[in-house]
Amino acid sequence: MKIGFIGSGNMGGAIARGIVKSGVVKGEEVFLYDVNPAASEALARDIGGKAVKTAAELTDAAQIFVLAVKPVYVKDALRACGDGLKDKAVVSIVAGLTGTALARQLPAGARCLQTMPNTPAMVNEGVTALCEENTLTEEEMAFVRRMFESIGRVFVLPARLIEAESAVAGSGPAYAAMFIEAMADGGVLLGLPRAQAMQMAAQTLIGTAKMMLESGRHPGAIKDMVCSPGGTTIEAVRALEKGAFRSDVIEAVVAAGEKALAIKRETEKG
Repeated sequence: MKIGFIGSGNMGGAIARGIVKSGVVKGEEVFLYDVNPAASEALARDIGGKAVKTAAELTDAAQIFVLAVKPVYVKDALRACGDGLKDKAVVSIVAGLTGTALARQLPAGARCLQTMPNTPAMVNEGVTALCEENTLTEEEMAFVRRMFESIGRVFVLPARLIEAESAVAGSGPAYAAMFIEAMADGGVLLGLPRAQAMQMAAQTLIGTAKMMLESGRHPGAIKDMVCSPGGTTIEAVRALEKGAFRSDVIEAVVAAGEKALAIKRETEKG
């Protein structure tokens, strides 16, 4: 299936590289359009794809499209594509753009799907939500699932849970990065060189996550494995609990979810 990318930035580029590297499509089946031609040309060289000069060339070349532009450029990008998207499929990775809001901006007969990938997709360790409420064909949906599985894990969710996924997985890299930074700061305070402390903290999160995902163990069980009676780790856990660590994380996720819902309501007003 020939695929066109409307936008060739970080996330669009990550998906394009992932689908070519994993063999979902061949490089020559990927077409790229960007208002900054240098971006699409560089990505095309990287994956063996084809950069096109106009939106019309893009819509003529492909059957399914990934809308990968910043939210402020959505209207201009879709206007440039115009009726060329009629009877074709558009997959949005634009943050905050609901399927309803996207459908309003597409020509009659165009099919669409809202998705929500997160930034670790750039290293093929992403989380992507696919909205259950969509108008893609079964064949297109299967292709899109394979596409996002090439850059991480995929979850199909009802529209009402997309903002919750965004609050956990979309914003989650920021929470994780803050935790890594704080762990490293603690190590520096205890005398570790910063570069080593940062690597130790980051690798510890990678390893812990891998243990949980591969073993199926509950996070609490993994915590208990490390907490020896009267030991250093249980003392650290006590300090975190005194500071309401878990409650603060829950509140952060809820705050992100509430903000995402507010943005959704605004975009659906049109």
